[in-house]
Amino acid sequence: MSGLDDVTKKAQEFLNSDQVKGALKSEQAEDISDKLLAGVADAANKVTGGKFESQIDGAKESADKAVGTD
Repeated sequence: MSGLDDVTKKAQEFLNSDQVKGALKSEQAEDISDKLLAGVADAANKVTGGKFESQIDGAKESADKAVGTD
C-alpha cells in the first residue's frame, strides 16, 4: 500500500502546485471551462426536460467560479 500512498502524495503535491493553480486561473482555462460547462448544463437540461434548470444553472455558476478568471 505504501506505493499507492506515494503516488497519491505526489499527485496531491502536483495538484496543489503553483503551476497547476496558475493554469486553472488562466484566460484559456476560462474559455474552455465556459464551453464545457455550458455544454454539460444544456445536456442536463435536455435530459431533465428543463425541470431542474435553476439548480443546474446554480451548479454551473459554482463550478465556473472554481476555474478560470471569471
